[in-house]
Amino acid sequence: MQQRISAARGVRGSIRLPGDKSISHRYAILAALAGGASRIRNYADGADCRSTLGALRALGIEAEGRDELVIRGRGLDGLRAPAADLDAGNSGSTMRMLSGILAAQPFTSRIGGDESLSRRPMDRIMAPLGRMGASITARDGKYPPLEIRGARLRPIDYPLPVPSAQVKTCVLLAGLYCEGATTVRESIPSRNHTEVALREFGAALHVSGGVITLQGRPALRPLELDVPADLSSAAFFLVAALLLPDSELRLEGVGLNATRAGLVDFLCSMGAGIRVENRREQHGEPAGDLLVRGGPVRGGTIQGELTAQLIDEIPVLAVLGAASREGLVVRNAAELRIKETDRIAAVAENLRRAGVEADVFPDGMAIPGGQPFRAGCFDSFGDHRIAMAFSVAALAAPGESVIENAEAASVSFPGFFDTLRRVAR
Repeated sequence: MQQRISAARGVRGSIRLPGDKSISHRYAILAALAGGASRIRNYADGADCRSTLGALRALGIEAEGRDELVIRGRGLDGLRAPAADLDAGNSGSTMRMLSGILAAQPFTSRIGGDESLSRRPMDRIMAPLGRMGASITARDGKYPPLEIRGARLRPIDYPLPVPSAQVKTCVLLAGLYCEGATTVRESIPSRNHTEVALREFGAALHVSGGVITLQGRPALRPLELDVPADLSSAAFFLVAALLLPDSELRLEGVGLNATRAGLVDFLCSMGAGIRVENRREQHGEPAGDLLVRGGPVRGGTIQGELTAQLIDEIPVLAVLGAASREGLVVRNAAELRIKETDRIAAVAENLRRAGVEADVFPDGMAIPGGQPFRAGCFDSFGDHRIAMAFSVAALAAPGESVIENAEAASVSFPGFFDTLRRVAR
């Protein structure tokens, strides 16, 4: 599917974005393992989070509703063997997180996904789950589909080889089923939504200096939950406002978890005019309204711990970097090579189509500043974040641009193009 995007002077208005995708996955999974009915408002309506719900239903969990999702949990030991292969669609989150639970079940299951997901390596979760006692086979030893023969798991003390919130979550979810304490060690902090949610649902969890320890076999309690708006979705509108001088945009109820809010801090360090108003906390997750005004930014460098925090936002930050005064340098981001597509290559190719120069490294890129965009035909390469990032670039390009394979945006934000056109002026 194509989307045509015309140049705009600015973005203006007030919008409420979809629920945070990362939090939605975790709430749904933990609600399924709780003892009773949980109610979740503003659950993310993208394809990835629907894949998680579909897999849970296939495992015997009742989940119904839209504005308010009701999930009737069956406890840790209440899942049923699926009648067919589980389908994670395009969602690496679904596959990696659910694998931690499937590894502890008294049945064998298979979980696969679409063509893109089938090219994404899963050896990072297979290694710790194997140490815990599960038996997992995969195509060529690491690619989906995975066949998971569940077992009685044993707790482990696992240092993460690379920062990964999904791998951390997989191990901690498997640890729910262990007798004793499971420990995950992080050298660089990753998103902590799992730790926050586990505590809210009643698990005993201790976190200190990058060491997360979970006591197994908790009785998880059902909850009423509100999912804050997705900061990763907000990133596209923040960048659009900063690119276009005649912009004033309010983003309501955005999640501001400290392991994610580095995005706002980084943009402000570049000179962005962003103000946080109406701060509050929802079930351990901080949130607030973001007010952003258009204006030039300096540029910056993303590396080390900051890369782990901003890994999903790098495609759209690359767009902003080209228009900034000093440009953008990204390092330590080799993880982008194994996302829905090779995001480093996809960003570089689309920047080239926009008339923007970029130097590409194995683990990142350098984009000189002060470069104007030209209208062009951009390709999502089947990746939702690439589709949305270059829709934002198209707003700053004179004339009309085309986004090929634009349907990819529905993975995380089905109404993205309607929302973008509603605020563009």
